[in-house]
Amino acid sequence: MGKSVLSVRKARPADADAIARIYVDAWRDTYPAVLPGRVLLSMTTEGQAARWRSVIAAGVRELVYVAVNDQDQVVAMTSFGRARDRALGFDSEVYTLYVDPMHMGAGFGRRLLNGAFGALLESGQQTCIIWAHAKNPARFFYEAMGGKLVAERTTAMMGMPVPEVAYGWKKLALAETDRPNLSR
Repeated sequence: MGKSVLSVRKARPADADAIARIYVDAWRDTYPAVLPGRVLLSMTTEGQAARWRSVIAAGVRELVYVAVNDQDQVVAMTSFGRARDRALGFDSEVYTLYVDPMHMGAGFGRRLLNGAFGALLESGQQTCIIWAHAKNPARFFYEAMGGKLVAERTTAMMGMPVPEVAYGWKKLALAETDRPNLSR
């Protein structure tokens, strides 16, 4: 079991390697029975690190936050920004949220999602949507966090159809006890 979160903060370029490891490990841990092996094997920590370093450095359209435990280790990550498809009536979107599989169930995802919602509220956003693979067992986490199932779709990944579900929050109000202490 992981240690408690001391902080949720904006990611730094130096966090890109840890973020990439979490991203790849979470995909390989969650989807082996859901996605073809070629999809999971095509993901590399080197490629993901370059991608995340670029996103973090730009810091314009997509913000990246990390949860850091009491050993100063990045144990979870999320990215978020304006909704990519506003037709469903949501002004913001959480694009990714991944917890290191070794730290699942320790509350890191909850703190990180609350951190993202807090940042979105500070930037004037009021609503949020999150798309998840329909067979991702972690999708029920979004229900536990108050998200309502609002849409379904099928997208393509490497030419393969992928069913997705969307969870939405029509109000991003957080209880004061759920507001993380964001360190910048």
